[in-house]
Amino acid sequence: MRIRRDGEDASGTGSSDRQDLQTAEAASDNATGQPELSFWKKILPVMACGAGLFSDGYINNVEAHCHDQVIGSVLTILAKEYKEVWTNSTAKHYLPDIAFAGTVVGQLAFGYLSDKWSRTNSLLVSTIILIVFTALTAGSYWHGDTVGMFNILTAWRFFVGIGIGGEYPAGSVGAAESTGSLKHGRRNMWFILFTNSMIDWGFVIGAFVPYVVAAACQNKHLNTIWRTSLGIGVVFPLTLLGFRFYLREPEDFKKNSMKYAKTPYVLVLKYYGWRLFVVSLIWFIYDFSTYSFGIYSSTILANIYDGDKAPLTTIFGWNTVLNLFYIPGTMLGAPFSDLVGPKYALASGVTAQAIVGFIMAGCYPMLAKPSMVGAFVVVYGIFLALGEVGPGNNIGLLAAKSCATGVRGQYYGVAAAIGKVGAFVGGFVFPYIIAAGGDSENHSAQYPFYVSSSLCVLSAALVLFGMPNIGQDTIQLEDARFREYLTANGYDVRQLGLKKGEDVETVESADSPSKLG
Repeated sequence: MRIRRDGEDASGTGSSDRQDLQTAEAASDNATGQPELSFWKKILPVMACGAGLFSDGYINNVEAHCHDQVIGSVLTILAKEYKEVWTNSTAKHYLPDIAFAGTVVGQLAFGYLSDKWSRTNSLLVSTIILIVFTALTAGSYWHGDTVGMFNILTAWRFFVGIGIGGEYPAGSVGAAESTGSLKHGRRNMWFILFTNSMIDWGFVIGAFVPYVVAAACQNKHLNTIWRTSLGIGVVFPLTLLGFRFYLREPEDFKKNSMKYAKTPYVLVLKYYGWRLFVVSLIWFIYDFSTYSFGIYSSTILANIYDGDKAPLTTIFGWNTVLNLFYIPGTMLGAPFSDLVGPKYALASGVTAQAIVGFIMAGCYPMLAKPSMVGAFVVVYGIFLALGEVGPGNNIGLLAAKSCATGVRGQYYGVAAAIGKVGAFVGGFVFPYIIAAGGDSENHSAQYPFYVSSSLCVLSAALVLFGMPNIGQDTIQLEDARFREYLTANGYDVRQLGLKKGEDVETVESADSPSKLG
């Protein structure tokens, strides 16, 4: 059938297109005679696919670092426990960043595997990698040699990054495709709640668990605290693994995959190249700018306690408080994405964040005073929450739903990998921006925020003018449009959705509506 591009509503789906899709779906249900699935049976695949990103938030927060102040729990403990040995080791420089490399490898590799092999099998493999190497990081040891232990911890951390990277394309695209069976008008919300919201809850729990462990150990037994905090990170993916064994391939993937078809990459790039560039650039800017956001958290915490003398419970407790600011943003922003559409939710969120960012930068000399720490915390919390309402919630959604099913994993994987590269580049570039402030402490803190807030405005422009609207039925519509495009350019779309051993000449259903789109 012909899919029209005009007459789209605010959510990005034309009313005629949506009626056609709903009528076809209803007819299909009546023809099969299958009873309507319960809500829990519909939501379980979305949860099982996307919720693994909780591990990204948990494990990365446990080991992350930000600006010059180490906020990651493990790095904080290693610095306190091993002192000069840690300070003088090469692992101090590589351990915080090695996950970036592993995650990029995982995103690219599993993006390809999820398209050309299997959504569900790719998820299982990435989950197993995550479980095994997270456990190994907790038990890192090298013949009693401390520096050797640092090095082996760094090596295991790279492989943990690969497992985390695999969760992005395999999990997120599977979750996006599984939302098609959910109630119209709530599909984007459920995708967000089981992807970005899981990352944010992982941040919170990744800060809170070390606090609980440190309190139980009375801020002593530092080796036990960091190993236990890492080891607990195995629990969630291990639990999720049980659900994933029962996952089936999403229906959209079965119908439109290119597992056993030649992928026309030239045609794909002509059709999706600009869109991929835009979504990747927005993701790059978001992760790039995130580095500077931690500068103000450092100022806030410095006004509350002395990082060199404060007990671990104080450090981890305040880290938990700061991470909690992400939660209202992502939870309230999830239904907002369905209300106005992901494109406009991202643009409005990032614009509001830019405004607050400019205000914080301009008022920094006043906000940085110890007497203003309460006001600073509130404004900074609003800033972080707006980031989740905008790009935090919607960048992955745009990447997952703005491309056809046959190449969705690779498209998403490339965009996510470029985003991670942005975070790494930000860590390299922002120290120079800080240094441009010279001897002025205020300028050194203000310049990075001026840069980041300006980039937020650029992101809003990019999404408004460079990305399509994402509606409730976008995946099905996008697949139909892409089939039309491929057919018009001489590609045999009967190859799409072929199973192992099948041939286009012998498949009886080659002329069915599901094959012709």
